[in-house]
Amino acid sequence: MSSYARASNDRSKVGSLSRAAPWLVPRNHLRHSGAVSAPPQRKLLVASPRGFCAGVSYAIEIVDLVLERYGPPVYVRHEIVHNRHVCDDLRSRGAIFVDDPGDVPEGSLLVFSAHGVSPKVRHDADGRKLRVIDATCPLVTKVHIEALRYAREGYNILLIGHRGHVEVEGTLGHAPDDMQLIETVEDVATIEVPDPNRVAVVTQTTLSVDDTRDIIAEIRRRFPKVNAPKKDDICYATQNRQSAVKELAARSDLILVIGSPTSSNANRLVEVAGNHNSRARLIESASDINPAWLDGVETIGLTAGASTPERLVQEAIVHLRKLGCTSVEHLETAIESITFPLPKGLREDASRA
Repeated sequence: MSSYARASNDRSKVGSLSRAAPWLVPRNHLRHSGAVSAPPQRKLLVASPRGFCAGVSYAIEIVDLVLERYGPPVYVRHEIVHNRHVCDDLRSRGAIFVDDPGDVPEGSLLVFSAHGVSPKVRHDADGRKLRVIDATCPLVTKVHIEALRYAREGYNILLIGHRGHVEVEGTLGHAPDDMQLIETVEDVATIEVPDPNRVAVVTQTTLSVDDTRDIIAEIRRRFPKVNAPKKDDICYATQNRQSAVKELAARSDLILVIGSPTSSNANRLVEVAGNHNSRARLIESASDINPAWLDGVETIGLTAGASTPERLVQEAIVHLRKLGCTSVEHLETAIESITFPLPKGLREDASRA
């Protein structure tokens, strides 16, 4: 298991921090004019689940093992996940991120990212005789398979997602003549299909039940016989992290979400917090925390997007303790036990190691 994957499952540090001694002002902080005031005492609530989901751990572990087995360079189609810290670490070890298989030297090794790719990208990779290892999240693959099945059965497919997102581009590529993208409730009014009785819906995996509920309801109103997604088609990790943020919002004055500005699920966590009456800030690391944000704040909520390594959460906890968080509590709203098996060849390599 990669160092990132191991860290994502490590919650023991949070428990030990919650039992640590209260903040004390060291004697050497006393000055001639009197003692320097200690930072105000605050409570920190750390969400669980948070950070890496099974699909992200799966993708990163694949790149880790490929680098160990084959050595650099290893080409990766698109950033393996939307997190600068993860990608910078892999770059330092020899991973090269590309958007076009045409930029990869013929015969080289190419890893497909967790977001998945279209059949055209696979075809282009085959044309360059690239050795391909697929790190697509199995939940994304499930959506691709459903889209292909619906297309074969003559359905008109509605994909709920964000235009331009790399996962959405890959999914659209599986049935380009039979699928159209829906981003908002308002988009539903513009839908035109040849047969209103043969309409099916699939969704971007990084959307939750809450994200898609109103759109699906409007689609059902227009097309009563629609094949809507089953509940288990929604990414469990996205739903769990948003549910945890709602709990944080009920108990916090400010919520800090650790994640990349390019991460769809991290940005959505900020929106969910705001929609539930809590101020929220998206940060990439502890160094982004502005102490002025904490003025008048008694309780801070902390969580992380599905592409965020656990070490960034732990660094933020340490930093926030220095800013007066004398109490650190672990707020658990769900238990995640899902893991995805590695591709067979890499699984055998890992077993031998």
